[in-house]
Amino acid sequence: MNIEENVQVVKDFFAAMGSYNKQDLLALVAEDVEWIVPGEDWPLAGTHCGHAGLAAVLRKASEEVEMTYPEPPEFVAQGDRVLAIGIATGKIKATNKPFKDDWVFDITVRDGKVTNIREYIDTQAMARASETDASSRP
Repeated sequence: MNIEENVQVVKDFFAAMGSYNKQDLLALVAEDVEWIVPGEDWPLAGTHCGHAGLAAVLRKASEEVEMTYPEPPEFVAQGDRVLAIGIATGKIKATNKPFKDDWVFDITVRDGKVTNIREYIDTQAMARASETDASSRP
């Protein structure tokens, strides 16, 4: 696939995530997709593998996090890699604490399918918003 087609796959992936159209979403990702969300001390951190892992992290995200994207992401691509760059704002539902997250998704597309997602996010902002008063750090 060419770069423009890879970018379109990523745009379609984000659109399917936004509407949580499970069928469209799974059609866009490889069976062995790997999604790495860095960090500790917040609900979505970890490595999520395969269709089941993808569905689980997205379900958990809808349960745990309220998020909006005030501006559409920017896309930068080379070869089979597409970077999606954006900003998210929202709150962690359990704590009702807000966050602002500047993020980059590094996405690999092979044969028309998303095969790997590596998020680069403001893990500190997410962890702080996830802290309860009892777990707050000095």
